[in-house]
Amino acid sequence: MLLAFIWGSSFILMKTGLKSFGADQAGALRIVMASLALLPISLKQLANLHKKDIPSLLVAGFIGSFFPAFLFMIAETHIDSSLAGMLNSLTPVFTLIVGLLFYHTAFRPRQAVGLFLGLIGAIGLILAGEGFHLGTGNNYTFFIVLATFLYAISMNQIKTRLSHLSGVQITSLSFLFIGPFALAYLLTTNLDSVTSHQGWPLHLLALATLGMIGTALAQILMNSLIRHSSAVAASSVSYIVPIFAIMWGILNGEKITALRLICMGVILSGVYLISRKKKV
Repeated sequence: MLLAFIWGSSFILMKTGLKSFGADQAGALRIVMASLALLPISLKQLANLHKKDIPSLLVAGFIGSFFPAFLFMIAETHIDSSLAGMLNSLTPVFTLIVGLLFYHTAFRPRQAVGLFLGLIGAIGLILAGEGFHLGTGNNYTFFIVLATFLYAISMNQIKTRLSHLSGVQITSLSFLFIGPFALAYLLTTNLDSVTSHQGWPLHLLALATLGMIGTALAQILMNSLIRHSSAVAASSVSYIVPIFAIMWGILNGEKITALRLICMGVILSGVYLISRKKKV
């Protein structure tokens, strides 16, 4: 519930930060802030870094955090934060697909039904709204779909290759790798233009909060969940994320259509079937 609340609140923080910062600046700043918050822990955990873990930590860092941070920011320049939260529910669906194809995850018949429902619901979300055709803002939903697919790869990699490390170790060491890249990119952008926007300090604070809490703390919680459960079960936290995302979206004056709510319900039904365990 805590992780779902943090991630559900992250979408509105993204939207706030984008009022002054470009999508690329906001994405880089999110990673930089998270890396700085984790730096004291990262340096202490260097003693636990082994050569064999580096490839998987790079996957967790770049595939699981770095690239999705930019993809979500790009998407939120054209879609509502509530819709972004709804589409995030695709994560368990892709986690199952990637697990089945590349990580030999056990398959249950009900998962096929859940997978079908999840994909139908996602397609419905993409098609809902102000019509769908090339060139509309709805096309930006595919950036979030791609981000959830990257999350799926990272979660399966962590569960399969890094279960011997704690959530704190996985998160801190992976961000130690990606932090310098995010900072280097951020310094190449035109930061002077940011100060010309009214209220930019508040928007910076939103991104700092997003980085330190919505990214650093959230990844520690998620990586701990993955370690103590299956990748698909851990990713099912996104069941609850859309609820909080919708709540913040309504408070921010965003329009939530009935069709989007129905599609979200279809997605949640699908991912529920995917992760539900057989009663003993």
